[in-house]
Amino acid sequence: MNIELRDLRWAVTAAQHRSLRQAAEALGVRQSTLSRRIRVLEDRAGAALFVRTNGGTRLTVAGLEFIDFARRILEDTETALRNLQSRSRGENGRLAIGVYASLATGNMRATLAEYHRRFPDVDVHTMDGSHGRLIGALGRGAVDVAIMTKSQEAWDDRSLSLWTERVIVALPEHHPLSDHDGISWRELAQERLVLPSHGPGPELESLLASKLNGDRPRRVLHHDSGLDRLLSLVSTGYGILLMFEGGAGLKHDGVVYREIQDGADPTRVNFTAYWQQRNGNPTLKPFLALLQERYPDLSAVPAS
Repeated sequence: MNIELRDLRWAVTAAQHRSLRQAAEALGVRQSTLSRRIRVLEDRAGAALFVRTNGGTRLTVAGLEFIDFARRILEDTETALRNLQSRSRGENGRLAIGVYASLATGNMRATLAEYHRRFPDVDVHTMDGSHGRLIGALGRGAVDVAIMTKSQEAWDDRSLSLWTERVIVALPEHHPLSDHDGISWRELAQERLVLPSHGPGPELESLLASKLNGDRPRRVLHHDSGLDRLLSLVSTGYGILLMFEGGAGLKHDGVVYREIQDGADPTRVNFTAYWQQRNGNPTLKPFLALLQERYPDLSAVPAS
């Protein structure tokens, strides 16, 4: 049986108005056209849906049941279409983001908060990892976009330069260096450091070595742990922790944060978004638009 949604909609309208003339006016069609389509619908259903009288129309017993089903079909269809349109605009669905550093504070946290405000029906999933892991996840489609410091891995697809973050150090609150507003790289040479073995840990260790002209600090302890556990070690005096300032939103008893300075200036690292141009996930486009709105690529703007 082939019944068009239009016929269902017209039948529901006729039932609401209880008059073919009024229903036809509401639909913007001729009364004869509406009457003919209802006849066709009744023939295909094999039952009379309406009783026609000089005073108007009323539903038969079979018509009452049929119109109830028709309303539900139309409502479900409209809901499905709205969801499909919303998904195609990236307003719902799933977005996977590779995250290189903490979301406790700073630009990454602010970006995700604004994205959720604009697109509350999108489920955001995050993946932590090193440059290599996140680039690999991008390549196989496990994440839609990766936000991290400049990758040393080969990447010949799309990227967008974002924000900078200071390199900071987490210290026990009674550590001698906690009295300083800023700490030089050279002052870290004799300290015992704790670093994560994944994520930004290896990069921060390489940065430290370069700032020490190839010299290694007195002792580096690598941990396969998250930032909160490393801060617990710092608070109990096991060492000091190099990190990016996005993690400074994690408040921990007995821990203070100080910036690492090159001369009189803070040490900063650049963060970049990486993605594949062929990625067809509808939620990616609005997220990238938000990034470009918040962090426009100034290199593409001609100098005045």
